[in-house]
Amino acid sequence: MFAAGNVGSEWLLALGAGLLGLMLSPAAEILIAKCLPRLGGLPGPPVRITTAAVTGISCLAFALRLGIAFDFPAFLFLAVVGVQLARIDISLHLLPNPLVLMLLAGGLLLFITPAILNRYADDLLRALAGAVILFGSYLILGLISPRSIGMGDVKLAAPIGLYLGYLGWSQLLYGGLLGFILNGLVTAALLNKKGRKTVAEVAHGPSMLGATAAVTLLLL
Repeated sequence: MFAAGNVGSEWLLALGAGLLGLMLSPAAEILIAKCLPRLGGLPGPPVRITTAAVTGISCLAFALRLGIAFDFPAFLFLAVVGVQLARIDISLHLLPNPLVLMLLAGGLLLFITPAILNRYADDLLRALAGAVILFGSYLILGLISPRSIGMGDVKLAAPIGLYLGYLGWSQLLYGGLLGFILNGLVTAALLNKKGRKTVAEVAHGPSMLGATAAVTLLLL
């Protein structure tokens, strides 16, 4: 967090982070379309504009919440890759393994720096434990109820657990539960729309990512 009296610097960093998110979003989409052509290429302009806006706002919000900290780049990375994963899951009901692995590996590498420089090795160990715990929990749920939890969600639970675990044990618990709550709310909203009695499968990945962002911004 920023110290009192540094409001100008706070907003300058936040605006810079927001602009960076706006620029990184289309760059990420181009790379994804090039490296993963099976996803169907670049999305349409409305989707690209929306994705860039969400990424920029997420980066700005993380900057305001975290301030100038060694772990901020990790959450900037989460905003860029996480929004792309949410976009793909909403449109295709798919969480590509390379992107999930990238989020996990990138987050881990970016958390190593603050662990070394600030000597907060406990945070890194807790992050690793969080990845294992949430992945294991989702794996059990996926095996018990494969129609409600897909293997893509199980794999995404590892980087989600990494980030939530880094923040703290309470954040890991609340973030894990909030993902299911958000998904339930989205499903209920779709069911109530126009008096529907059934609804197609709702992508769970965006709720997991949204819960992680919410916990980072509200419970840090």
